[in-house]
Amino acid sequence: MTDVLRRGRASLAFGFLVQGVAFALLVTRIPAIQDRYGVSDALLPVFLAAVPILAGVGSVTTERLVKRVPPSRVLRWSQPVVLLALLGVGAGGHMVGLGVALAAFGLAVGALDASMNMLGVSLQRAYGRSIMLSFHAAYSLGGIVGASLAWAGAHWDLALWVSYLPVVLVLLPAALVGSRWYVDGGEEPAQENKKGEQAADGLRWLLPLCLVMTVAYIGDSTVSNWSAKYLQDVLGGSEQLATVPYNVYMVTTLLGRVIGDVGVRRFGAVAVVRAGALVAAVGFAVVAGASGAWVGMLGFTLLGLGLCVLVPQTFAAAGRRAFESGRPGASDAAVARLNVFNYVGFLIGSPLVGALGDAWSYRGAMLVPMVLVLVTLVYARSFATEPDRYGGGHERARTADVGRGSNGL
Repeated sequence: MTDVLRRGRASLAFGFLVQGVAFALLVTRIPAIQDRYGVSDALLPVFLAAVPILAGVGSVTTERLVKRVPPSRVLRWSQPVVLLALLGVGAGGHMVGLGVALAAFGLAVGALDASMNMLGVSLQRAYGRSIMLSFHAAYSLGGIVGASLAWAGAHWDLALWVSYLPVVLVLLPAALVGSRWYVDGGEEPAQENKKGEQAADGLRWLLPLCLVMTVAYIGDSTVSNWSAKYLQDVLGGSEQLATVPYNVYMVTTLLGRVIGDVGVRRFGAVAVVRAGALVAAVGFAVVAGASGAWVGMLGFTLLGLGLCVLVPQTFAAAGRRAFESGRPGASDAAVARLNVFNYVGFLIGSPLVGALGDAWSYRGAMLVPMVLVLVTLVYARSFATEPDRYGGGHERARTADVGRGSNGL
């Protein structure tokens, strides 16, 4: 069973990496996509908003779907759809084709995000220690790879489909092969749909975690969408230097997630979440008060180190608390519902900062996500774990979890 879990962990980490590559290739080439299809500046926000909205629909649908099929199967078939939809975005020639490809991408991303975090939560439970941050570290690494590939495509002035096709040809079969070793937690038997529905009804405790998830993605989308403009227009950095903050943010996000699981095992999830929220708040404060571009860069570095722990630990806390309720279906339902709020945060964050920046000032706008991320401190106790789990472990509980199923392997 140890070999099964190790293969399951490695294959799932690869799935996270593939998703990071695909998403980065899409969002970092938005200007090129806009030029290819002749999308006006007025229409572009409609297309961009449609993707997270449809992703939320895909996540909600996945909650119902996993009552009948295991999450591993949902992940196995949603990942190829994401990659093919990405290729469709690059290869199409008409606005309708772009709409269809983005719609498929959004729906599949929602199913993929929900199902892979379900598997991550169940694997962490089987391991009996914190490993959730390592999966999201793989996603961050994929984002760095995808952004680098996008830079190369833009640098060499390659057509979108030329940039996307080799990536899809390599990653799609690799993801399908890797999916053979996904490990399901085995807690949602298909025969117990009624019990699963009853479990889902008892998820009112999930609301604080939904708020934390929303706040984390407001912060993330602020960095993703406004760091370059802020550094150049507000802090007086050069156009070339303005491309650096997001890369710095992604690298520090990766580093924070690589070491984050060790911190959770040693100090506990509550301490790590509180520290992350405080570091992120300091990062926003430094960005808002920066006297120049390099001080602003320090702020974005702190943001990567702080925000990186919030999302993985929120998923882990939701899945753990739902599972401990003892009701079939509760863990996967909690993860699927929580996943919707990452799209809510994404939809709110960028327009919020933009509106405040235009109406007030961009320095002042950076203080709003700073205040919001501090709300996490109020709900930090929601991340508490049992004293005998995830920090050395209770061997009997761990063995029981490991024996709950391994996707037929």
